[in-house]
Amino acid sequence: MAYDREAPQLPTARGPLSAAVGAHLRGSGPLPGPEAVTGAPAYGDDLQLALYQCYELHYRGFADVRPALEWDPALLGFRAALEERFLAALRAGTAVHESVEDAVGALLVEPVDGAGVSHFLRDEGELWQLREYAAQRSLYHLKEADPHAWVLPRLWGRAKAAMAAVEFDEYGGGRADRVHARLFADLMTDLGLDTAYGRHLDAASAECLATVNMMSLFGLHRALRGALVGHFAAVEITSSPGSRRLAQAMRRTAAGPAAEHFYDEHVEADAVHEQIVRHEVIDGLLEQEPHLAADVVFGIDATGHLEDRFGDRLLADWRAGRSSLRTPLPEPSREASGISDI
Repeated sequence: MAYDREAPQLPTARGPLSAAVGAHLRGSGPLPGPEAVTGAPAYGDDLQLALYQCYELHYRGFADVRPALEWDPALLGFRAALEERFLAALRAGTAVHESVEDAVGALLVEPVDGAGVSHFLRDEGELWQLREYAAQRSLYHLKEADPHAWVLPRLWGRAKAAMAAVEFDEYGGGRADRVHARLFADLMTDLGLDTAYGRHLDAASAECLATVNMMSLFGLHRALRGALVGHFAAVEITSSPGSRRLAQAMRRTAAGPAAEHFYDEHVEADAVHEQIVRHEVIDGLLEQEPHLAADVVFGIDATGHLEDRFGDRLLADWRAGRSSLRTPLPEPSREASGISDI
């Protein structure tokens, strides 16, 4: 029997780690010891999918997986080994600015000769590339703001109030039809994509999974609350100009009104959010806990590191004329078939 009709199916394994997690969730196998994680590539498909499976239990879970497994001691122990490997790679591979001011200042500078994914999609991207981008981003956008909500009990005063205000906006200001996850589902419908939560997990690259896993990692650990605030600041500060370019890409390719609206909404909303996050969330946090400054910087810079890796993967594939996805998308359908309730 299905425990949650809206939960996604377990994904196809990508190696021994993700296979072991999947088998454990199905109740058909024990988990290996932490030593099994030691030699696995930290950013590889297998480790990232294994970690994603563990984290998804704290969101909607998976169909036919017992809810009690969210707090299974063996699974939590194995997840800790995966997290340690992932976090160590992030710390070793991320070039960290010397101060919060330097890190935030770097985010505020838009390069004149920008050549990232949003620039590519605006200037020359084709509809099939926009569909691939949206399919991968759906792993976060259909749970938009959820990983960040975990930090609220760990903040207080100015930081808590400001963070809650931004989150309230992300959740539609109390209106279900304006929840940003819902708006992204509308975008997906315009692009002829299946809007079911988690449907594109098998198609997503390891680089994409890592960007979502980092949010869950920072959000679930109180000790990483400063890194979560840094991550959130990086997202909000860079969102408005990137969203403007993506809105232009949607218009140029005639993707559809809902596809345009999602990014138009973020151009306006995130320009406001940027100010709140910089002056109230970050400043409020560091006023109370100045020792977290290094963690805020790490969160900002680690976000840039993983987003750059994801962007490089997309552009390398697209410029070579190949798909960025592990499994192909169905051909788009423009028929109005309704949107999955997210």
